[in-house]
Amino acid sequence: MTHAVIAFGANLGDREATIASATRALAGTEGVTLVAVSPVYETPAIRGDGVDHDAPGYLNGVLAVDTTLEPHDLLDVLQAIETEHGRVRAEHWGDRTLDLDLIDFGGRVLADDRLVLPHPRAWQRAFVLQPWLDIEPDAVLAGRGSVAALRLAAHDEVVRR
Repeated sequence: MTHAVIAFGANLGDREATIASATRALAGTEGVTLVAVSPVYETPAIRGDGVDHDAPGYLNGVLAVDTTLEPHDLLDVLQAIETEHGRVRAEHWGDRTLDLDLIDFGGRVLADDRLVLPHPRAWQRAFVLQPWLDIEPDAVLAGRGSVAALRLAAHDEVVRR
């Protein structure tokens, strides 16, 4: 079994219902055991050029799982769950019904055309770091260090729901 951390976010539709449904779908996947679900945070939308306060806000959080799947197989599962929940990949960093990002996979470092581990921007994002810290206070992000220290340096807006 490998321990993995998955960030979730949604800013379109019934965000709460979508996140709950996606969590159940992931927990029901063969080879995946749901270990923890973080508190949910409300955050503004982030675009390539910064915060977009005119866009619908996101609900964000983190799921911890143990899995027998390989990283790309888990990525395939996450993308299938996104699609099942209406995810359309029309605009990079655009609004979405569901976003599931593989943040950490057992501390593995990997980079190819489909997947970068750890997630390349997770270390800067309070909406990933804070919920991760809530469920795993001693977590470490490979190549970046303690999630607690990274959270102190991240300044984006997060409000616990």
